[in-house]
Amino acid sequence: MRALVLGSGGRESALAWALHRSASVDELVACPGNPGMAQLGEVVDADPCDPQSVVATARRVGAELVVIGPEAPLVAGVADGLREAGYPVFGPGARGAALEGSKAFAKRVMERTNVPTASWSAFDSLEPAARYLDELGPPYVVKADGLAAGKGVVVTESRTEALDALGDCLGGTRFGAAGARVVIEEFLAGQEVSLIALTDGRRVLPLEEARDYKRVHDGDRGPNTGGMGSYSPVPMCPPGLADEITASVLEPVLEALAVDGIDYAGAIYAGLMLTAQGPKVLEFNARFGDPETQALLMRLTSDFGDACRACATGDLGSVRLTFGQAASVCVVLASGGYPGTYRTGLPITGVEAARALQGVEVFHAGTALRDGVLTTAGGRVLAVVALGEDHAAARSRAYEAAALIDFEGKQLRTDIALRVAERRAHGAEVDLSREMT
Repeated sequence: MRALVLGSGGRESALAWALHRSASVDELVACPGNPGMAQLGEVVDADPCDPQSVVATARRVGAELVVIGPEAPLVAGVADGLREAGYPVFGPGARGAALEGSKAFAKRVMERTNVPTASWSAFDSLEPAARYLDELGPPYVVKADGLAAGKGVVVTESRTEALDALGDCLGGTRFGAAGARVVIEEFLAGQEVSLIALTDGRRVLPLEEARDYKRVHDGDRGPNTGGMGSYSPVPMCPPGLADEITASVLEPVLEALAVDGIDYAGAIYAGLMLTAQGPKVLEFNARFGDPETQALLMRLTSDFGDACRACATGDLGSVRLTFGQAASVCVVLASGGYPGTYRTGLPITGVEAARALQGVEVFHAGTALRDGVLTTAGGRVLAVVALGEDHAAARSRAYEAAALIDFEGKQLRTDIALRVAERRAHGAEVDLSREMT
C-alpha cells in the first residue's frame, strides 16, 4: 500500500522508518516531512493541520493509509476530514483527541470510569487557583489545559514558581488559548512509565512499556521539555502491567468515549505513575509519544504497516505485535537554549557516521536542508537510538553515536538509562527508586 505520514518531528521520522521497513508498505509519502524522512520516500508540502489541504494531498499522492503523527492535526479535526473523504486513517477524530487537547476533559473521563488519578481541579481565574494551591500544598503541579508541546507543565516546591506558572497561563500569552484554563493537581510520588496501545475503537493492543525523561538537564533538573530521551523495556514495571492497564484504564476509557458517540482509532498513550497505592494515570495522549516511539519502534519486529491499517479499518483482532529481546536507548540532541530561546540554521555534521554504527538509527526532528547543507531547524534536533543486548550496551552505543554528531550549541542529557545500565552491569536486582525522569 501507499502510506502517507503527517508530521515532521522525531516521532514522525520513527513512524515513517517503521512503515518503510514494513512488507505491507510499497511506497511512503511524508507531509511536510523533514530531510531524514525524504531519504525514505517522497516529501510533499502542505499544512498538516488543515483538513482540506490534507485531503487534497492524500488525493494527489494516492494515499491508501494516512498515519497522523502529531497531536495538533488530530485536535484540528484532520482525521475527521480524511474519514469523510473515504481514507483509512490511523488517528482519532477531534472529539477523541480531546483526551489530549484538554486535560480537564481527560480528568472528567477518568472520573466517570473510576480510573485512578491525582485529585484535581480546573480554573480560569487566578484567585481561586491560588487558593487551591494552598489547599493541596507542595509540591505543586500546574498544567496548561490545552496543547503546549510538552512544555505546559510545572512541578515545583516553590509557591512563588507555582504562582508564576499560573500567571503565565491565566494572565499571560505564553501558551495562548492552551493556557486560558489551568489544571492544578495533587503531586504523585513514584516511578513514571509510558504505555502506548493501538486501538480500532473496540479492541486494544498494548505495546511494551517505555520510559522518557522530561526535564532538560541531568539529574531531572530544569524545565520540562517535549522529552530528552527514553528507553525500553522498563525493568521496574511489574509483570503484567501492560495487560492490567489495558483492562483497568484503556478499555474503560474507550468504552466511555464510545458511549458518547466517539469512535476512536489509532494510538492511545497513558502516562502512568507507579505509586505505593498502585498505578495512577498522569495524562493521556491521543498519539504516539515522543521520544518513546523512537525507542519502541526500534525494538518492534512485526509489520507496523499492517497494524496501522488494521486500526484504521477496524480489524485489529487479526494483529499481533512482537518485540525483540534487545534493549533500546534514545538520546535527544537539542539546540542550545531549548526549551527556551534557541538559534536555528546551524550546520550539522556527523549524522551519517553515527548511522553507520551497528544497531544505531538517527531520527530527524528539527532539521532542514539549506543549499544542500543539513542545518538545525528546531528545539529538538535529532534523536539517536541504539539497540544493545542490555541497557548498558544500548546506552554505550547511543552515546558513542551521539558524540559523532556536532552542531553549535548541541545539548543533551548524559544520564539517559544510566541507573538501569549501572544496576544491570553489576548484576544487581534492579532498584529504580531513585531513577530520574
